[in-house]
Order: sequence, then C-alpha cells, then structure tokens
Amino acid sequence: MKNQQTQPTIISFVKDLPNLCSLTGLLCALLGIYFAITQQFQIAMIGILWAVVFDWGDGMIARRTPGRIDYQKNFGAQLDSLIDIVNFGVFPAILLLSYANFNPWFLPGAFIILASCAIRLSYFNIFGLVDGKTYIGLNLDNNGIMLAFVFLFEVFFPHSIFSIFLYSSLMVLAALNLSSIRVPKIPEKWFGLLIIYSLTLTAIFTWQHLQPIS
Repeated sequence: MKNQQTQPTIISFVKDLPNLCSLTGLLCALLGIYFAITQQFQIAMIGILWAVVFDWGDGMIARRTPGRIDYQKNFGAQLDSLIDIVNFGVFPAILLLSYANFNPWFLPGAFIILASCAIRLSYFNIFGLVDGKTYIGLNLDNNGIMLAFVFLFEVFFPHSIFSIFLYSSLMVLAALNLSSIRVPKIPEKWFGLLIIYSLTLTAIFTWQHLQPIS
C-alpha cells in the first residue's frame, strides 16, 4: 500500500493562533447574545465591539504566522466565515427581537438580517476582494462598528421610538451589505484606531449600564 498523508485531527486546528483569535471573537458574540436576551443592551454592545476586534485580529495574525500550509489557511477561512454568521447575523437578529420584546412584527427584520448575512458571506467566499483591496457591498464587520455607534444614542429616546430606529438602521445595513457599492478594505494600520474606538465605547456603555434607572 502507498503511504497516505496523515489527515490532521479536528482538534489540532484549535492550536492554530489565528483560529484561537476567531474563537475568542465568537465567545464575545455569544456573550453579546446572552446580554441581549437578558436585555442588558449596553453590555451586549461591548460584546459585538470586541467580536469585531478579534475578527480583524485573526486575519492579521494569520498573515504574520510563518509556515501555515494550505489546509490551515482554508480551514481558517471557513471557520472565520461560519463565525461571521453568528457575529453579524445571529447577534443583530436576536438583538432586534429582544429589544422589541420578541414582538412577532420584528421577525421579518430578523430574517432579513440573517439572510443578507448568509448571502453576503457566500458571495464573498466565491468572488473575494476586487483587485485584492475592494469589497463589493458593505463588509459585515462594519455592521458591528456602526451598530455600536447607533446604540450610543439609545439613552436619549423612548424605547418604542428607538426600536423603530434600530429596525430601520439594521435594514439599511442589510441593504448596503447586498448592494454593489465598492468599499475599500480598511488598511491594517487602522487597527489601532479600532482598539481606541472599542475601548472608548466600552467605557461609555459600561457607564451607561451602571447609571440608575430613572
């Protein structure tokens, strides 16, 4: 019999540092989902912010890790895409439903969020970047950044008014995700700005969360 190349075990991929970074982002999104369901929305926003940070970080780590072979790169790309479904599809859908106290009228919006995320990722997995530096449609991690910014203003509006504003904002983001607009890939040197943005909003959301309910 000819010697066959040993197939790696499933768990061996967990030791790959970029995958650990991706999984940490998944944990952040899971915590965000938990706090969204328990209606601690400011803390949920902190979760999605750091999910974005780790989503950026895994690719940067992968590009700087020497000796990664093709199946490691392919596995990492598949893992990242599946995690993005949770981070930028499941999380905002549950956030919207929970903020609306699971009103069934918000179910169509939740479905649109999930469907647009799945379609956007499938398209990107086939066609990738244009010229290696431009996205077709708004890339999904921008949704998390913008959603957190929108939520800064939640404290200034009645709950019923902001629920409509949140619904509308998420529908606009879904439309932009599926549009044909060209969005330049943000260079890695901006990663420091993302960290500062996330730390700043984390502090603001923590302060908002700790304020007594009037």
